[in-house]
Formats: sequence, structure tokens, C-alpha cells
Amino acid sequence: MEEAKLAIKYGASAIGLVSEMPSGPGVISEDLITEIAVKVPNEINTFLLTSKITAEEIISQLKNCKTNTVQIVDSVAIGIYKKIREELPQISIVQVIHVNGEESIKEATQVEKYIDAVLLDSGNQNKEVKELGGTGRTHNWEISRNIVNALKIPVYLAGGLNAENVKTAVEFVKPYGVDICSGVRTNNMLDEIKLKKFFTTLKNVDR
Repeated sequence: MEEAKLAIKYGASAIGLVSEMPSGPGVISEDLITEIAVKVPNEINTFLLTSKITAEEIISQLKNCKTNTVQIVDSVAIGIYKKIREELPQISIVQVIHVNGEESIKEATQVEKYIDAVLLDSGNQNKEVKELGGTGRTHNWEISRNIVNALKIPVYLAGGLNAENVKTAVEFVKPYGVDICSGVRTNNMLDEIKLKKFFTTLKNVDR
């Protein structure tokens, strides 16, 4: 909760709450996710990051965690989105697209009409231990920019962002928003100095 308050203090409009993942930083228990989600101000979006790929598991998590948004970090069948909509129409759905090549553009356009937003990250679902976020790596921003231009829904940019590169990233890709994890953490804890520098830089970006 202290980290959530710190992020909001410097300007975060959404909080990412990471449930069980095969790899990557920031994982917390579903009980703690619920505790944070119900305490943050109403105007702050609460994202449940889930690696689940069945509608039943995702819906169960959402009912338990009480976030207002789900960020699906793995690929799922189109029917999953429909089931979530039917069961939890108030929940916003964000699908993560891991940008590894031009095929990511097709992947994004195929899911566009079923979801509320796309988030572009630098993971790799094809590794033996899936990388589904928090890699600290950037990806090909030219492909990301092409996805932004191709879609009519909001596109968030993630993957290796920090105070040093976010200005270049935003001005080049022109995303709806940015998502950051490792770039503002030290020893797996939110770093206030990095956080302040990141938001100061972001506020001075020419959009």
C-alpha cells in the first residue's frame, strides 16, 4: 500500500497489481492485491496482471481481487474476452502483445474489437519459462508505432522504459500511456528517486 501511495503521489493514473507469474518481478498475493485495490482512490485504475488463460480462472481472480481492469499477459482465445464481458461487464480488458516481430501487428488488430486497450511489452511467450513482463528490455519501437497507428483503441507502451528513454519512446511511438516496472525499482522495491525523475521527465514530453 505504501508503494501504491508513492506512485499516486508522483502522478500514476493506474496501479499494476501482479498476481502469480512464471517469471518476473513484483508478484504479490491475491489477498494483498485486494487490500490495495479497495483502498486506492476511485479515480485511480487498478490493473490485475494475470497469467491465467481460461475464462473461469480469470473471472474468479477478478471477483476475488476487486480491481476494475484486467491485464491479460498471455495469449488467450477470443472467446475468453466474450465470457469476461458477459460475467463482468464493468471490467476493462487490456491485452498484452509481446512485440517480437511484424506478426505482432496482426496479433493486435485481431483482438482489437474484443478489448478496451492493448499494452505492448517485451516478453517472450515461447520460452520454456514464459517471459510475460518485467523483463527490463525494450523492443522494436517502430513496430509499436505501427500498431498505435493501426488501432483505434488506446495503446500503452511498456518494456524497459526509464527516465532516460521515456521521452524518446513517447515522442516516437505516441502511445496513449506508458507502463513501467523495473525502470523505477531498486532491489525489487519502488525507488522514490527513480519514480520522481521518471514523472518529471514524462511531464516535459512533447506529445
